[in-house]
Amino acid sequence: MTSSQKSVGVLGVPMDLGQQRRGVDMGPSAVRYAGLTKALAGLGYDVDDRGNLHVPVAETLVHDPADGNAHNASAIGRVCRDLYQAMQAGLAQHERMITLGGDHSVSLGSISAVLDYHVGQGDVGVLWVDAHGDFNTPETSPSGNVHGMVVAALMGRCPPALTIGECRLRPEQIVYLGVRDLDERERQALRESGIFVLTMSELDKHGLGACVRMALDQLRDATHLHVSFDLDSLDPSIAPGVGTAVPGGLSYREAHLLMETLAEDGRVRSLDIVEVNPILDIANKTGGIAVEMTASLFGKRIL
Repeated sequence: MTSSQKSVGVLGVPMDLGQQRRGVDMGPSAVRYAGLTKALAGLGYDVDDRGNLHVPVAETLVHDPADGNAHNASAIGRVCRDLYQAMQAGLAQHERMITLGGDHSVSLGSISAVLDYHVGQGDVGVLWVDAHGDFNTPETSPSGNVHGMVVAALMGRCPPALTIGECRLRPEQIVYLGVRDLDERERQALRESGIFVLTMSELDKHGLGACVRMALDQLRDATHLHVSFDLDSLDPSIAPGVGTAVPGGLSYREAHLLMETLAEDGRVRSLDIVEVNPILDIANKTGGIAVEMTASLFGKRIL
């Protein structure tokens, strides 16, 4: 590979507007502090950390009545449009891009950018690794938190404030892995959506390796893969520093196997790392796990 083929750009988005637990805005700093640049450089990557985008402080926002039951939707949309632009610029310069959240609402900007950037260059597939479905709309959400509406918004099911870019995500372009906590109306909508969902029950039945192969087969037509990795997909005993922890998640070795298998597949070009909350963490354990998983995804091997 040339140096340009081994380059990776990093964008921080200290977003805490999509949910109601403070601290997740420090996620980008926690992952950087845990040694992200050093880990990637050790794998031969030329790392271009492009800094953090501006995110307004939640307490300074004035409620926009147009947001309805999608709290801070207008402000989130503005930040994600900035990310969309920054991500597209990064994709034009680097072989791979990493977005550091922040809560999962940052994926509205990163995935929209990836979808639009690759028009005419081949299809995009998204692997959504998360304990939750993030498939609510303002009408179905019990909380009104936008980080629980991201996939629905990417598919054009949410208001214009949360609709970014030109391309809408199609059901056949996304696979869920590790889901174990859904709201009732969200569960019904996900069943009817046509999206391929591999719950933790499926992983228990078939094993992680077989499920990853099923996911990749489902996305076999994609030439570019985007991984949206929520740290709450891991069991809380492994990653305690998340805002919406749910018992029964991926184990340490299961998560590594997932990333190693994706690295062997060779199609991953972009990654979101989201929902790291240092306030809820223990000695930045979750930030460290995020770095380890990224290294595995980007080519680190045991042997």
